[in-house]
Order: sequence, then structure tokens, then C-alpha cells
Amino acid sequence: MRRSDRAGNATPAAAEVRLPGARQAALGVARQRLVVGLFAVALFAFVLGLRLVELAVAAPPASSSRAAAAAPARADIVDRNGVVLATTYRAMALAVRPHDILGDKAALADAIHAILPNRPRDAILAALTHDGRFTFVARRIMPEQAEALRRLGQPGLVLEREPERLYPNGALAAHLIGFTGIDGEGAMGIERAFDQRLRDPRRSDEPLVLAIDARVQQVLESELLHQKTRQGAEAAAGVVMDVKTGEVLAIASLPAFDANAPGGLAGMPSHMNRITLGVYELGSTFKPVTVAMGLEAGTIRSLAETYPTTGIRIGRHTIRDLHPRGRPLTVPEVIIHSSNVGTARIAEALGKDRQKAFLAKLGFLDRVPAEILEKGRTLYPSDANWGLSSVLTIGFGHGMAVTPLHLASAYATLVNGGIHHPPTFLKRPAGAPVPGERVFSEEVSAASRAMLRAAVTEGTGRRADAPGYRVGGKTGTAEKLRPGGGYDRGRNVTTFAGAFPMDDPRYVVVVMLDDPRGDPEAGGGRTAGATIAPAFRNVVLRVAPVLGVRPDMRREPDLGMIAGLYQERGR
Repeated sequence: MRRSDRAGNATPAAAEVRLPGARQAALGVARQRLVVGLFAVALFAFVLGLRLVELAVAAPPASSSRAAAAAPARADIVDRNGVVLATTYRAMALAVRPHDILGDKAALADAIHAILPNRPRDAILAALTHDGRFTFVARRIMPEQAEALRRLGQPGLVLEREPERLYPNGALAAHLIGFTGIDGEGAMGIERAFDQRLRDPRRSDEPLVLAIDARVQQVLESELLHQKTRQGAEAAAGVVMDVKTGEVLAIASLPAFDANAPGGLAGMPSHMNRITLGVYELGSTFKPVTVAMGLEAGTIRSLAETYPTTGIRIGRHTIRDLHPRGRPLTVPEVIIHSSNVGTARIAEALGKDRQKAFLAKLGFLDRVPAEILEKGRTLYPSDANWGLSSVLTIGFGHGMAVTPLHLASAYATLVNGGIHHPPTFLKRPAGAPVPGERVFSEEVSAASRAMLRAAVTEGTGRRADAPGYRVGGKTGTAEKLRPGGGYDRGRNVTTFAGAFPMDDPRYVVVVMLDDPRGDPEAGGGRTAGATIAPAFRNVVLRVAPVLGVRPDMRREPDLGMIAGLYQERGR
């Protein structure tokens, strides 16, 4: 482009004006911007990398399942025949890191609930909105559910394997086996009592062998449940024990619970172990023990000795028989006819000191010496209050509360030749010596067997008889204590304690009902003979073949020592 000067001559356009160093300044600014940009990109990549590393490999808190997975495997628990009662497997668990969730948490809760319908939506949402860094949503997830959860594509959801305790038989023997808590530690029963042994990595492949027989356990539980339902009872309990070793072959407490889903412990009647923790006045089942004490101490000079049955006045109360015979009774008749008065007179002759000494030898004054920790403290009068009234009432099963396992152990001592073997929930090694202490002589034990057999064939326990198995035993009906004191005449605890076969006793069975409402087929009666004796019979009929005891209709125990000392039925 050209322009003219004042003279009209054309001249070249003036060159563009440039400042000194401008080109260098512009280049400097460009370099700075490039460096800042590169730095920002690098910083973003670094932060993103850290986040990805955290999401991919950062471990959850020590309370998470990773800590549990690192723990040594927990040993199995098996029955005496090797049947698995508790084992450990690797289960899937869903956990969440709430701060890493992308998108709408409520919508995510809906999606998870659709996959895990057994988990309440509110509980899922609560976990997703939890304030912490890590929390569990659900455990024991099925493989197809885990795959569906993965497909949600949420970085805040964590699926991982963790050790899970499994009880293949559900509620079977749950009160004895117990369960583990969320931290994997034993929370009840054998799981709690042997927690260190079961967690020992050196013994993880060595199962803990219990004395119970799963077959006998199933029979005991099913028969008690049937009778509890039939009678409308509040609860039921039972125990089967080997009289020669003290091994507990079955222990049942109803209502029961599933060890795989035990729930909380507080205020749940189903978690109450009524065999080792519950203590009861067990009524007339105590009378044979008192008679054996009198025979052993020599205060009963002969089985033919008789005792008047007129009432005994103690303070404001009078001890009477429920069904008075109207005449003096021999020692066998005291047991056969379940005489309160006759037993009280035997206890009176025995006296406080000897009574207390025998009770101590039989273990009645201490918690039952079995391995689990859920054990009730027996209730009995203090030494200062153990006067004549206590001596008499304890003699026929009142004024002292013990567990059913105490009673089973005492009956084993009565019939096995007089040796008290402490009860155990562990299988005794073959050939190992069995601990025991003599309490009664062989002669006293033989007399006890004869009287217990007669109490079934001629007395109150007739409905407990199992043909061919020579059952012996005793009924017991005791009124329940009122919370505020005194006895409730409308509510009973009914018990049957016995053994079989009485010519060579091998097993003791104790069964009980708490507050039965009455058997329609027995005229609505609520005594032990009507309510719980039939359950004893059914247990014997079903477990005897399993335990190798064969029926024999031609055999009977020797009752010669009490022959002629009682009036037989129908005479």
C-alpha cells in the first residue's frame, strides 16, 4: 500500500512499530503457560493414580473380614461318631465404603435390595449412608447374588470372601454347641468354652470330639417338642447320660434356636440352657436319693422298716401325702407310692449333717462340673437356716433347686453300683480311666434299682414303661415358685428321671416340662405321670436300638430283696 506526500509524490507505507524485546517476552509467557499446564496434568494424573491405588488395594479397617480371613481356620466340632456339628467355610460378604459411592444412594439401596431381598432396604440404606469408612451390608451371599452385585459397577461396594461358621444341623444341640460372634470368637456353649482350643492353628485340622450322639440328640429333641406342644408347656428339657462314664449323649432345651442365625442373647428364652443353667425344685424324683442316703448311713436298718404316713406339722405348715394310703409304708412303698411323709421321716432320721455331706458328694451343692460356662448356681438354705424344716422338705425334693444335669448324674450314681462319675460333654478316650468317687455301696445301688423298677411297674411311673427294656425311674411334680415368693398351685414343673435296662443299667434319661397344661388323653392331669412319663417311654423305645440295647420280654431285674415288701397293683 502506498500513500502520497504533500507534493503528491507516492511513498512506501510506514513500517509497523515494535517495542524492543517484545518477541522474547511473548515466548516467555508461552513457556510458562505450557509448564503450568503440564504440571496440572501431571498433578491430576498423580492424584487419580493415588485414588485408584486406594480403591484397588487399600485394606479396610482391622474389624473387616480381611482381618478375619487372615485368622487361622477354626477347628470342626463333631459328635462321638464323627458327624460334623460345626465347621468353617469361605463365604462371600458385601461391605461398603460409603464415601466412594457414586450416584444416588437411595437408588443403589433399591438395586441391592432387589438382589438381596432378605436384607431389609432400610438396613442397606443405613450402611450406604454410614459415617465410617467401611461397614458390612450383608454376609453369606450366594455366588449368583455376588455376580449381580458386581454388575452394578459401584466402586464403593466391596465383595470379598471371609471365614464363616456353619452348623449343618441348624438347631440340633444348639445350646450345647453354641455359636460364634461377628468377630469369630465363641459366644456360647462349646464354641465359647473351647474358643482357644478351636482357634489354635496347630490343631485346626484336629476336630473337637463331643460325647453326644447326633442320632440320640435328634430323638430327644423331637420327643420333647412333641410333648411340649401336646401339653402346651412353656418349655421342655432333657438329657441322656452313660451311667458308667458320665458322658452326656444328648442334651435338649426347648424352645431352641438355629445356631446359624442365633440373633441377640438378651431377653431371648430360646437361648436359655435349661439343663445346665436352669435350676428347679425337682420334687419327688429326689426321694430315691434320700432313701439311698438312709440305707448307706444305716439310719434305715431294713427295707422292711415302716414309716407312719400321718401328717407332720412344721410351724404353720403340715407335710402330707398327695394320695394317702392310710397306713404305715415300707421303704419300697415310700418310693412306689411317692410318700412325702415317709421320705421326710427318713430325712429326719438322717439329719442335717449327713444329708448335707451326701449332697456334697453327689455334686448338688456346687455348679455342675461340666465343660461349658453356662452353669446355674444351685439354691439351698444357708447353714444357719438349714434347720429341721429344710431337712424334711429337701428330703422329698423341695427347698433346694438344682439343674436337671445334677439329677441325671445322681441317678447314674444310684444305679451304676454307687460310683459318682462327673458328667462330661467330651468323648472319653477309649481305655482311659474314668474319674469317680464311691458314694453308695453295691448293695444300696442294687436296692435302689429294684425300688425304681417297682415304681414303674406298680407305682406312679407306669406310663414310662417301655416293654422289653426294663425301665426303672421316678416321677416328680413340683409347684413353681411365684416371683414374689411362695408357690403357685396352678403351675408345675414335671420331671421323670430313670434308667434302662435295670438288670444292667447303661443309660440314664431325665426329661422335664415347665408348666404343662394337661394331657387330654389322661383326663387333663398335670402331674409328671400324665405329662412327661410318656415322653420318657418314647425316648427309650427310639434310642435303645440306636445304642445297641435289645429288647427282651423275658428278662427282669432281680427284685428279690424287696419281694413281699409292697402290695402289688390289683391286690
